Amino acid sequence: MTTVARSVAAPVLLGLERVAETDAHEGPVYAADEDALYFTTVRRGRVAIKRLDLGGGTASVVRADANNANGMALDGAGRLVVCEQGSLVEPARISRLDRATGEIETLVESGLSSPNDVVVARDGAIWFTDPSYGWLQGFRPRAQAADRVYRLDPATGSLALVADALDKPNGLAFSPDEDTLYVGDSGADHGPRDYNPRRPRRVVAFDVADGSLAAERVFADAIPGYPDGIKVDVEGRVYVSAKCGVLIFGPVGDLLGDILLPGAVNFAFGGAGRNVLYITTDTAVWAAVLDTEGV
Repeated sequence: MTTVARSVAAPVLLGLERVAETDAHEGPVYAADEDALYFTTVRRGRVAIKRLDLGGGTASVVRADANNANGMALDGAGRLVVCEQGSLVEPARISRLDRATGEIETLVESGLSSPNDVVVARDGAIWFTDPSYGWLQGFRPRAQAADRVYRLDPATGSLALVADALDKPNGLAFSPDEDTLYVGDSGADHGPRDYNPRRPRRVVAFDVADGSLAAERVFADAIPGYPDGIKVDVEGRVYVSAKCGVLIFGPVGDLLGDILLPGAVNFAFGGAGRNVLYITTDTAVWAAVLDTEGV
């Protein structure tokens, strides 16, 4: 059943500042036990996973060659779940990295195209998008399947296809009650020199029940550029990266405001009060302080 969401006011932006000059691209994950931000770097030959010490502002390498890693999330045990997009010689996979030991475990590998973004639900299930960007951008073989969204049950290893009708499923996030899954469709961008604004550049919403998706509907359309990162706060507001920065929508899909920061790629809530939105821009990490908390 589709939940009727209430409208809320726009969050107040209390401050915006650059916290570090670094090649932060995707997958930002805030680790509260370290007051650190983990991210994947811009792809220039290879992609690394790095750790930014937010107290000191210095970045260090966690994994020098992370198999073209993109989105990441923390699981219930504090491990990094990583979307490895793969290469022409290395398969794509979903892996898990122990921050304490550096041990890497493969969770799923067979049949993936180039996993893009991932979220971990409260029940431990791993949901991720798998568009064909690796092939379109020239670093993966031609995709053998349609662009998809999957749910992985780590307890059983069972992988379920939950959506396959989106052009280029990209960022994703749950509503606070996890009854709704938001997925960005960045189909307007098919790769280098292949942008067409008439293709999808929207966020869709699905009802979530018993590990499956239903009642697909458009939540927000005509996103400037295209949607990439998506996060949600405790009031149910949905934050979406766009060409102009970060757009903020109410739970019913009404545009409430924005954080103007051209070049914004992805972001993660963090800080002691979870009220700081750490935003990656390929050349730096910025901190937007808000009067709300992230989920």
